Amino acid sequence: MNSREKANDLINRYYYMLPNNGELNSGINSCESRYNEAIECAFVAVDEILNVTAGLNGWIDGFQSYWQEVKQEIEKL
Repeated sequence: MNSREKANDLINRYYYMLPNNGELNSGINSCESRYNEAIECAFVAVDEILNVTAGLNGWIDGFQSYWQEVKQEIEKL
């Protein structure tokens, strides 16, 4: 899965886990606010992965590069 697909996957997974009791564009848990919350959740997850793997050597460098790309793709969405 490339970084863009992973970014979308994370956002969608969080989006569908959040409560849905609003309308399309209004309400405390509207589709729009849920999507924005899902993006924030995805950022938290990716930042946690990056923090845990920071400073490790070897194959972790490629791993971190991948997650940096995922984070950049989340920022674009």
